[in-house]
Amino acid sequence: MRALAIAATGMSAQQQNLEVISNNIANINTTAFKRSRVEFTDLLYQTERLQGVSNRGRDATVPQGAQVGLGVRTAAIRSLQTQGSLTQTGNAYDLSVNGHGWFQIQGPDNETLYSRAGSFSTNANSQLVTVDGYLLSPTITVPQNALNVTVSQSGVVSATIAGQTQPQQIGQLTIANFANDPGLEALGGNLYRQTAASGTPVVGVPGDPGFGTITQGYLEASNVDPTKELVNLISAQRAFELNSKVIQAADEMAGTVTKGIR
Repeated sequence: MRALAIAATGMSAQQQNLEVISNNIANINTTAFKRSRVEFTDLLYQTERLQGVSNRGRDATVPQGAQVGLGVRTAAIRSLQTQGSLTQTGNAYDLSVNGHGWFQIQGPDNETLYSRAGSFSTNANSQLVTVDGYLLSPTITVPQNALNVTVSQSGVVSATIAGQTQPQQIGQLTIANFANDPGLEALGGNLYRQTAASGTPVVGVPGDPGFGTITQGYLEASNVDPTKELVNLISAQRAFELNSKVIQAADEMAGTVTKGIR
């Protein structure tokens, strides 16, 4: 019975849907995490009778025909790049992008990676780094005798040095934009890589047209909505159960046929 194979594709699709939902819920407190959504598409159709053809050589044509769908598959897992709420931390090295833009991170092998998580700190060389120790790019080095560090909305980093009354500029942050943010490849660790789907990065100064601004002392929270995820979880569970009932019904019908033949 084709119903068995069709329902099996439905169960497989809902299982993957459940995995995406569980990952969203697991990262509900991950800084700058972007929730994902599964998008489905129907599989190929098996044609029993073509539409629009002559009816056995006569002038009348078949108006609709008969096509049987063969199930469902996962077409994409879309990353929803909506802005998360900004949470105040009070830490001078916690930065958030309010609007469009990505921090540029110097990853392994000097590869430029991208992140929205701005929870930075200083390393042994007084350079701003991520929680995994990757350098922020452009590199910002904080003087060891700095009393206070401020970051403006336009990304200008200034420090008040001991013995001086006026702060001095120690760096300028830049951020990157992409034509298609969901096309970035997620690497884990709040890091993303440029792909052919995302397009090439356009680097600019925060606050320029099309670029977000920097907010110091705040972190962007995850954009996961717990209520919405629970509703999606129940929906996926119900869809899985319905497909399992189809398999059960098809199995019982096949059993009835087998008993009748005997």
